[in-house]
Amino acid sequence: MSARQPLPNWVTIVLMPALNVLLAFIIGGLAVAIIGENPLTAMWALFYGAFGTGMGWGFTLHYATNFIFTGLAVAIVFKAGMFNIGGEGQAYVAGLGAIMVALWLDQTHWVFVLFGSTIAAMMMGSLWAIIPAWLQAKRGSHIVITTIMFNFIASAFMSYMLAQVITAPGANAETRTIAEQGRLPLLSDWFDAFQYSPLNITFFFGIAALIFTYVLIWRTKLGYKIRTLGANPEAARYAGISAVYVIIISMAIAGAMAGLMAVNEAVGVQKRLVVGYVHGFGFVGIAVAFMGRSHPVGIALAALLFGALYQGGQELAFELPAVPSDLVVVIQALVILFTGAMGEMFRPLLERIFARRVNPAPEAPTTAETEA
Repeated sequence: MSARQPLPNWVTIVLMPALNVLLAFIIGGLAVAIIGENPLTAMWALFYGAFGTGMGWGFTLHYATNFIFTGLAVAIVFKAGMFNIGGEGQAYVAGLGAIMVALWLDQTHWVFVLFGSTIAAMMMGSLWAIIPAWLQAKRGSHIVITTIMFNFIASAFMSYMLAQVITAPGANAETRTIAEQGRLPLLSDWFDAFQYSPLNITFFFGIAALIFTYVLIWRTKLGYKIRTLGANPEAARYAGISAVYVIIISMAIAGAMAGLMAVNEAVGVQKRLVVGYVHGFGFVGIAVAFMGRSHPVGIALAALLFGALYQGGQELAFELPAVPSDLVVVIQALVILFTGAMGEMFRPLLERIFARRVNPAPEAPTTAETEA
């Protein structure tokens, strides 16, 4: 029996998730058929809502930007062999730093608001992530447990701050709105195709974050240490790599990534801080990271898919009222199921296919060769 041949990277990062997503949509289509609607009509409404208009594209890319940040917050730590389940809380607390600096600078210019709130959000997200990282590195507390707990602590802390400390006079648990001259520009200000969509300049920060993560993980000494620790902690220890340093610094970077979501959502879209503004984006980022195989290219594609599901689901509910809005949640769950828990389902088949391409079967001998 020949040894198993490794699959090309593009197959692992792109083709396998695409097949899993296709299977999820097929099963979702069957669910639509069961309730008496045309699956093709439903899928077309979902696709058209996400990509059929400039406004749809704008909403899809806006949601995708959030998922890029929270997906990278999971992926960076996963490369170090840990699970960062705390992106939700890190983004939530980061919103406090982002909005306070934005409100402080909103009488100047949006450039100062953008960079000031970005730095503040990244610092707050990092600080919130460093605490469970220190507990993991120094005390042995499991990172999954501590980050989940810190999500609840962040929710309670932010609810108190918004209700009792920083709420605007006369408002119900929200800050005042950023002044007009301090608001981040929407891409619709420059491109008419994105009219009426919340897509703003932080979209380019999302692209920069993807490039930064690729360079960090695969082109730097720190990235090598992160990957070594994640692949083999014992080998990393024998190589002189400090696990404490790598755990804390990787979690700090992940928290900063999650914090960037606060700039996009709280400063760029809401223009104020409200209770629960994170909308579960941190938890969806876990699925995005796993579906994208913790690679920036895969995360970008997965974020685009989930952004399309979020936006297309709204169009589906409008065009086909008989289809419950929860069906989109079912499709999302199927995508997570097939790309996460059953993500390796197509691997044996693809390995056999690509093994035949690399090592084709030998040709049968001719009659003359047999007689000889």
